Amino acid sequence: MPSETAQAFGPPEMRAEATASGPADRISLRDHVVEAEIGAFQEERGRRQRLAFNVVVEVVPLAPPFDDDVDRILSYDTITEAIAAELGAERINLLETLAGRIAERILARPQALRVFVRVEKLDRGPGALGVEIVRGREHLPGRPEPVGPTPRVVFLAPEAVASPLLTGWLDQLEASGPASVLCVGAEGNRPQAIEALAQRRIDLLAIEQAAWVLAARDRRCVVVGSRTEMDHAVKHHQIVVWAPSKLVLDTPRGVEADPRDPVGLALWLAQELGAVDVLLIGAEAPPEVPGLTLRSRPATEATLD
Repeated sequence: MPSETAQAFGPPEMRAEATASGPADRISLRDHVVEAEIGAFQEERGRRQRLAFNVVVEVVPLAPPFDDDVDRILSYDTITEAIAAELGAERINLLETLAGRIAERILARPQALRVFVRVEKLDRGPGALGVEIVRGREHLPGRPEPVGPTPRVVFLAPEAVASPLLTGWLDQLEASGPASVLCVGAEGNRPQAIEALAQRRIDLLAIEQAAWVLAARDRRCVVVGSRTEMDHAVKHHQIVVWAPSKLVLDTPRGVEADPRDPVGLALWLAQELGAVDVLLIGAEAPPEVPGLTLRSRPATEATLD
């Protein structure tokens, strides 16, 4: 019988066999290497590194007749597609998060009973740094909650944030129904960097400073940076102010809007949130944007409707 140390460092198939309660059919993917941007450390941002995936899936055994029908089995493509889908969904900091999401996606297929996922970083040191998890169908999350209401996205130009009319605008937004996600623009000079990624961070931080200025003017305004916080606020009809750094930097496909174009950034967020109504206070509405209803109000007008 292999030792526990051998099992720990051996292929996931060894662990699957050692912990099986009885005979099981398995499919596996070995040494699947993909490049991706991942990691919680600053030095891992803006660069891609190699990830190695080893996955074993225990599946429902095929029952006779053995008719050689590909639709009856769990395809190997299910594993590679799960990896690609999770790497493409958003930028992830932790290997543990990535492994767990891959396992959930595979276990959603009716043929899958238990899955072992090992993910390793190949470029972070002299050896491979990684995690391995095992998940069964009992670990699947419950049914997703129904989709909640969609928010209204409101852009406030700098003069609108400083306006004495702000409290009245917030009163109107609060009374009008849907939750409001406030986006702000930054004004004034800011440091200039010779490197594009550094300048992008500087520009995003300038917007976040303006967000905190707005939050300090009215206690109803809560600064949030993550999609989870934003979805929670929308569900509870709260007013929040968007701090954009996390969502913008964690989007793997990148964000086309430039942080120096805060209106464009607000429109991008509206599309990400599924919002249909965008109100701009103190800024001109851009040309028509598919799927969005755009309204503009001057920063000197007390009534928003």
